[in-house]
Amino acid sequence: MRLLGDSSLRMLAIGSEQRDFNSGDVLFKAGDDADAGYVVQRGSFRVEEGGAEIVAGPGALIGELALIVAMKRPSTATALERASVIRVARSLFQRVLESDPAAAGRLRDEMAMRTSQLASDILMAGAKLST
Repeated sequence: MRLLGDSSLRMLAIGSEQRDFNSGDVLFKAGDDADAGYVVQRGSFRVEEGGAEIVAGPGALIGELALIVAMKRPSTATALERASVIRVARSLFQRVLESDPAAAGRLRDEMAMRTSQLASDILMAGAKLST
């Protein structure tokens, strides 16, 4: 099930911008003000936070919390090769959700489920560490 309907996706596509990067270019740095999320369109990015890192490839959403809340970036994202992203501004994303209450509800439910799963995973890891 998609969180956003076709009309919402169209609004995001029309209002978003594409950005291109060369290998080694920084998409964002830890501590930067975060006002957008990014969908990797082509290539890949290394996302590093506190010693941990992931590689985000085509279709991945990077910095998604910035779509919901004003914050500082907790991580740094660096292009591993020639890459492009679609930048989705928080203001645009919020307008889309305001125009599509059903999508906003699905997004809220998805985030609640992920948060609950994360809390459960943390509790299980803590239990394993204490034995």
